[in-house]
Amino acid sequence: MKLKNILNKAKKIGDILNVFKSEEQESMYEVPKNTLEKFELVYKKIIIGTLTLKDGKWIFKYSDDFKNQSEINTIIDFPNKEKEYNSETLFPFFSFRIPAPQRIKIQNLVPDNVISNEVFLLKKFGKHSIANPYQLFAIEQQNFIA
Repeated sequence: MKLKNILNKAKKIGDILNVFKSEEQESMYEVPKNTLEKFELVYKKIIIGTLTLKDGKWIFKYSDDFKNQSEINTIIDFPNKEKEYNSETLFPFFSFRIPAPQRIKIQNLVPDNVISNEVFLLKKFGKHSIANPYQLFAIEQQNFIA
């Protein structure tokens, strides 16, 4: 019950922050098109689900381990355990893990050639979030031959 309250508050904060996002901020990141990237979302040693970038599209789906348990509730942004979620842009649940590239500290930590690469930034900064208790791990990288 406590986790559900935390996640509900995080969702509300996310909704508030999204109101202030400009179109410029929405399009400031580049998403690699000819690559396959995978991340695992983990909570208390349980793989909650997999976030995949394939052919420039983001996909999130819950793991079988998560589907077969009843202790942990679904993520508010992804309420159906059986559904595969698809998006042209990174889901807000995950994009909150990436700090704004305009921040001076971020500019000092990230080389200019990848400052707008959404996958690089998610790998570098996405493991932890102050908005929720989940951890995100990059698990695989394969480049397609175009």
